Amino acid sequence: MFEIATHLALFLILAAFLAGFVDSIAGGGGLISVPALLLAGASPIEALATNKLQGTFGAATATVTYARAGHVRLREQLGMAVISAIGGGLGALVAHLIPVGVLRVVMPVVLVAVALFFALKPGLSDADRVQRMRPAVFAVTAVPLIAAYDGFFGPGTGSFFMLAFVMLAGFGVLKATAHTKLLNFASNIGSLAVFIPSGAMWWAVGLCMAASQVLGASIGARLAMRVGARLIKPLLVVTSTAMAGRLLWQVWMG
Repeated sequence: MFEIATHLALFLILAAFLAGFVDSIAGGGGLISVPALLLAGASPIEALATNKLQGTFGAATATVTYARAGHVRLREQLGMAVISAIGGGLGALVAHLIPVGVLRVVMPVVLVAVALFFALKPGLSDADRVQRMRPAVFAVTAVPLIAAYDGFFGPGTGSFFMLAFVMLAGFGVLKATAHTKLLNFASNIGSLAVFIPSGAMWWAVGLCMAASQVLGASIGARLAMRVGARLIKPLLVVTSTAMAGRLLWQVWMG
């Protein structure tokens, strides 16, 4: 049934649940699912492709959950989502042109900065803030850049979208989380369209992980809406710091 042994598949299904839960609140689910896939014997391209498959379902679930509660209006954000999908696809296409080693050195620094911002910045709440960038400008600058990064590398995408929405678009923390999941879902769709023809997908494992990811994302999104910034901020700090630590470890060991 599975491409790997059943006990490894069950391990990945559990990892996908945890990834969906964490990702729906603060991003960083790939910190759990990608290493789990690699530990289960997937090659780097198989891990990335299968992670995009299962992660897309989790992001979709979180997006729908937030939308039903009124935290994001899907029709109004459709244009921004399309731009994110195109950016994710282009990022995946040019992945082989980007020196991943350079990114692995730079990204931990950026992720630590994101964690420090959310940990130390006073006054971050669910209330909207001052808008520093018009929506149209935000859509054609910050969105495609972050989405393209998601396509060719990935770790920290949710954190970067969150930071951009809070600092540039003036969103409150909960609203930023809701919109982050929409754009993350769109960038996943774009990059998934590139990965599918590669033939590297673990379809059976990936779809079972997707079902587990959906459950985790649904629970996580509902918890985030109930608790708000009091939960999102610390979890974002923890996941950003953990991602930075993992990337630094990869650089050190590589």
